[in-house]
Parts: sequence; C-alpha cells; structure tokens
Amino acid sequence: MKTGWPNGGLVAALLCGLAASLALAATSHPEMVSSLYSRGYTVIPEPQQVKLGGSDFEISAAWRVEVGPGVPPGDVAVEILREEFQALYGLKLSDRSSGPAIRLETGQNSVWVGDAQDRDRAALAEQAYKLTLTKDGITIMANAPPGLFYGAETLVQLVKVSGANLSLPEAEIVDWPDVEYREVFWDEQTHLDHLEVLKDAIRRAAFFKINALSLRMNAHFEYASAPALVDPYALSPAELQELTDYGLHYHVQVVPYLDGPAHVNFILERDEYSKLREFPDTAFEMCSTNPETFELLEGLFQDLMNANKGGKYFHLSTDEAWFIGKADNDQCHEAERAKELGSPSKLWAEFTNKTATYLRDHGREVIFWGEDPLEVEDIPQLPPWLLNGEVYSPAYNRAFRTRGIRQIIYTNSQPDDPLFPFYYVLSPQEQIHPREATEGRANQVFDEISYTSARKDAEIMGVGVYAWGDRGPHPETFWLGYAFGASAAWRPGSPDPQELNQSFYRLFYGSGSTGMGRLYQLMSTQAEFWASSWDREPSGKLPLVFGYSYGIGPFTPHVETLPLPPVPSADYLRLHGHWLPVNARRLELTWKFLGENDELLDLLYKNLSSAKFHHYNLEVYLSIAKLYRQNLLMLREVGEIGRDLETAEDRAAKLQYADAVGALDQALDRAWKIRDDRNQALHDATTTWYKTWFPRFREANGRHVARAPQEFVDTQPSERARRAQVGLVYLIDREFSLPVGEWVNEVQEVRNRYAKAHGLPARVGKFDWQDTETPHSHAVDREL
Repeated sequence: MKTGWPNGGLVAALLCGLAASLALAATSHPEMVSSLYSRGYTVIPEPQQVKLGGSDFEISAAWRVEVGPGVPPGDVAVEILREEFQALYGLKLSDRSSGPAIRLETGQNSVWVGDAQDRDRAALAEQAYKLTLTKDGITIMANAPPGLFYGAETLVQLVKVSGANLSLPEAEIVDWPDVEYREVFWDEQTHLDHLEVLKDAIRRAAFFKINALSLRMNAHFEYASAPALVDPYALSPAELQELTDYGLHYHVQVVPYLDGPAHVNFILERDEYSKLREFPDTAFEMCSTNPETFELLEGLFQDLMNANKGGKYFHLSTDEAWFIGKADNDQCHEAERAKELGSPSKLWAEFTNKTATYLRDHGREVIFWGEDPLEVEDIPQLPPWLLNGEVYSPAYNRAFRTRGIRQIIYTNSQPDDPLFPFYYVLSPQEQIHPREATEGRANQVFDEISYTSARKDAEIMGVGVYAWGDRGPHPETFWLGYAFGASAAWRPGSPDPQELNQSFYRLFYGSGSTGMGRLYQLMSTQAEFWASSWDREPSGKLPLVFGYSYGIGPFTPHVETLPLPPVPSADYLRLHGHWLPVNARRLELTWKFLGENDELLDLLYKNLSSAKFHHYNLEVYLSIAKLYRQNLLMLREVGEIGRDLETAEDRAAKLQYADAVGALDQALDRAWKIRDDRNQALHDATTTWYKTWFPRFREANGRHVARAPQEFVDTQPSERARRAQVGLVYLIDREFSLPVGEWVNEVQEVRNRYAKAHGLPARVGKFDWQDTETPHSHAVDREL
C-alpha cells in the first residue's frame, strides 16, 4: 500500500488505500460508461475521481475569472480559461463583473495524490488538481502551476453545448496523473512543418494533458557544427528556442531527438561524413569506435541544446544498432574493440555511456532505447540516471529496475501504415493479401499502456506515444492515437475505448460534426485496402538490403506490383491469357470500396461545412481519400482495359478491323487517363499538404539534399530514394515499379502494325508514365 503525498497519518493512509483499490479496479474493469459521459460531458483524459451532484447549471458572460493565492495574474491557466472559452464557446469571461467566479488557487499540500504507477509522488503532486463546480462558483485548486493548468483544461473541456446554452455539472473532481512523463513523438524527418504548425501541435498536446513533445528533425535543423547536413529548409536555432519557450509556457517539454549510432542515413549519405560509416556500402549505422563519430555527435548535441534552453530532457535514440561490433574494414574496426570488451553488447554499452554522459554533464536527463543488442547481463554497466524509453522483456525490465533505471512505456499508433493509421480493422475477407491484425491502432495503444505486464516488473515513470514518419504520412492523421495514449497514460484502463472515440470526435471537431466514427472507420479501411490491393514480389533491380531486425543480410528487397493485361499479338490481336478471370476478386472488392469511397467523400464534405474545429485536418483527410480513389479508379480502369483487349480480339476474329483498332485505342486512352488521374490526385495532395509544410526541393536557400541517398539499410543509392527527396511523389511511388510505359508502347506498336495492315491510320503520341506533372493530357493526335 502506498501512502499519500506528502505526508499523512492513519486517515490519509486509509484514504490512499481505498484510492488504490478503486484505481486498480478501474484499470481492470472500467465502467461501461463513465459518470461524466452518461451526463453528456466529455473530458480526455478521464479524471481519477468524480463526484457528481444532482443537477447542472448554466455558465454565461456573467461569470468572471478570479485569481486567488499563489496565482500570478499572467499565469497560463488564467490565460487559457479566457482564450479557450472565447475560442471554443464564444464566451468572454470577465475579471471585473459581480457575477459568480471561476477562482484559481495554488498552495502546497492542497491536493492529495491517490494510487498511481509512478512512485515519484512529488512529481505527480505538481500535476494534481481539485475542481469544485457549483452554480454559485467554481474553484480550481492545485499544488503547483502544472496542476492548475490541467484543472483549467478539464474545465474548458467539460462545457456542454446545447443550442445557445452552455452548461456544467455540479461536481467535485480530484485528479492526478498515473505517470509523471507523457510524451508524443513528432517526426520531421521527411518534411518540415511551419513553426506555427509546431506551436499548434503543442497546444493540442497540452489540451490532452500531454507534457512532452519529442522532436526528431534530422536534417531539418540548422546545425552550426555541421552545416553540410542541413536540408534546403530547416528550423533555425532561434525558431527551436522559440518553440521550446512556447512549450514551457504550456507545461510541455520540447525534447530534442537524435539517432545514433544507427538510423543516421541523413548524416552518412553526405559525402563529407561517409568516412564515419560502419560499413562503406551502407549509410545506416556509424562506426562507434571512430573518435570523429563522437566529435560529430557532440557538436550536434550542443547545437540542439543551445537552441533548447530550459529543456529538461534529451532523447538519445540508440535503437536498432544491429550491426555494432561487426565491422572489420579499412575505416571501422569495431569487431576488434568488441572482442576486447567481450561482446557487441558491451561495445554498445560503452557507446551509450560515452554519449549519454556528455548530455548528462550538460544538464540533461537522458532518454535512451535499452534493447538488443544490449544483453541483460550488461545492464549494470549503464548509469542509473538513464531513462529507458521503452519497456522490454520481463528479464530486461527487472534488471533495469534493479539497476535503478526508470522506464517509459513505449507504444506506437503509426508503425508503417500507408497514408492513414489503421484505427479500425478491415476484415481479412475484404483484403487481397490479408494482414494479421485483430485490433485497431488506437485501441492497441490504449491496451499496451493500460495492461502491459511491465507494470509489475519495471519502475515506470512515463508513457511515449509514437507515430513514425518514415513513410511520410501527414501528422494530422495521428491525433486520435495521441489522444488515446494521453488518456491511458493519465488514467490507464478507463474509459471504454468506444467512449473515448466519441469523446475525441466531440472535443476535436466540436459541435456540428457528424458521423465521425464512420468517417474514421472508412479512412482506416480504405487505407488497408489500398495496402492490400497490390501484390508483392522480389525485386531484381533494387539494391540488396543489408539487414533488418532479424539479422544481417543481404536480403532481397520486395516491391509492390500489379499484373497488367497481356499485350495482344500483332497479326490477329490474340491474347495469351485473360486478365479479368484471374483478377475477378480484386475487381469485385474494387467496386465495393469505390462505393464506400463515395460515402467517405460525402462525409468529409459534409463535415468540412458543419464541424466547428480543425477544418484543415479534414482537408488533409480529403486529399488522402482522393488518393484512395485514384488507386481504386486505376484498378477499375485496368479491368476495363482487359475488357477492351478482349473486345479487340473478338472484333479482329470477325474481321471488323476498324472496331478492333477502336477498342485498342480505348484501352490506350484509359492508360493515359490512369496517369492523369494519378497526377491530379498527387497535385491535390501536394497543394493541401504544402499549406502547412515547407516545399520539398532538392536545392534551395544555398543548400541541397544528399546527392546519393540510400533507403534504410540498402547497400547502394537508388532512384526510389532520390524520388523520395522531392515533393510528395513518394505517396504514389509504387506505381513507378509498374512497366506501364513499356506496356503502352508495346500495345501502341501492335495497334499501329495491325492498323497499317488493314489500311487504317496510325496513332501517334508519346506516353511518359514517369511524368507526374501533367494532370490533363491533350487529345491524342492521329494521322488522317
């Protein structure tokens, strides 16, 4: 049994014991419907303790803000009460009227903390608050400014809109977080958001009581110590400091995130730093025994810390260093050092100690990834002041706990789902290539945080909710997962995820939104079919993959592909095989999902005009829905091409030469239409996404991207990696693996030979499948 904070006698102990029992019961068996939601009120996260009165009361412009003891007039809690009541509800609170007051107070030991996973009671107490709501007045009481801020955010969220009336419940809420540190990961590795967008992300995070934003910028930061690394558009040190200060104002830590020794393609792709590679052919991992590696990293660390003054943490991303201790070549002799130390694990520990100590000596608490190749027996080599950004296996967790290393529950709402996280699960019966999944991403986040077995084995102090940007998704798609993670991090296991879904839609989109559950379901299932609708096969053209988490390669990469209809013979337009029967199921599902895409577009346009908040979020969703549609239309058109070719074969057999040529022309016209529709969808997405992103150019502002980029752990540069550097072409990149250009040229040649043999005009016009700029082709010219 845990005692309350900061002290207490028998009564306090009994109260805390009761709170512990209630909290554990809530984690295991959440209420079917929370008491607030059953009365029509929404809050994310759900408060720990709620005592509802019997009635509701209205709040109006007659209410005022009153600053009590311990609260300076400019406190951010006062600020957000005024700003958010005005912005969300059109209600301007006064500080001079004689009406009922919203009173804010802080004072030590004002709010007790009940049961929680995190054993740092003082840290939790700083974030605790008590909210008392009556028709005669509202009081927000806290031990410290963060708690006062969270109490104010709870009050803002609680307001229920009913026509022109705003109401609140009579209630007493006592609330505190389950863990001190609640982080979301913001990934800028493939794009750069405008500064105002990053600030808005901080405000959104704070709204859900998230108190850390881990920021991976890679080449999108202006490193003074390594200017050759900087991409054409990058955040300046002054801008990062401005963002840091902005976050601190809202009790959100901006945490610099830097990879090393692995996942450093953005460094080692550059000619200036290729000498630091662990293996000469791959830019994935740097040599951990080269003194120049540490010189470079320490310079980058210092650049980031200099622009992040006031920050408390630094995330040293040591994950997936699969090849450490394996290199023995002219520029890296890790194997020799690993042998001296006894294992690659010990070399990894040496690297981590050295880099983390530099950060610690410069005033940072260091978050790292404690995982393979680190072995359990080498955990005692690590300093106890490290913070492990993940929980691992029970043996690892117990060893970290014994060493005194606290841990953060890692979860991931966006691993590598294309275009949109799979928040809802698509039935395997409706997939061409079913994936093994039984739970949506947001629910998975909720369950991993709430019910991980690490709660028994590890010393947990936080939760990290990650959404990886490796495939270039838009961050607007992440917020449902972030909200689920924030909720479970504050109060694990409650409320029911279905309730949490609806609470998110109501809070995020406001009054007027409609059918958001169905909208998100369609966004998810359309993304899953987009992923499933193509085949995968080994590529003989791409460079070999050096390795993955399951070992060192080389491995043969795979590409996504689609079967194209056969090219007819030039004499009688005979087909060797027919596309339609083989792809009947693909076409059947295509038509089904086209109908659902119609429904999705209807919902998006309806909510764009009716939802109160976050219209740009819906614009992004609309651009993604049109990318889904482009894929569906392409599949449909390929099916129609198959029919056109069968028609041409039939007409040729009946000696109807002009009709046969006409059918071939129709098939070729469809190929042009497929390309043009693709380019239009890409143009629409680019126009929408560039409203908040800096453009992705190869060169600008006197800087350039890497000349010879590699993907992940490839052993050579590739054209696909080059395409991924510019614009949003990566969204449709799989289409470039299809030999559509060659197919069109072959069919056009067959068509012209057949036409010439039967006295019909030739078809002219050059088809370029690689062209991504032309949204509407000119009419095809034919000789008269």
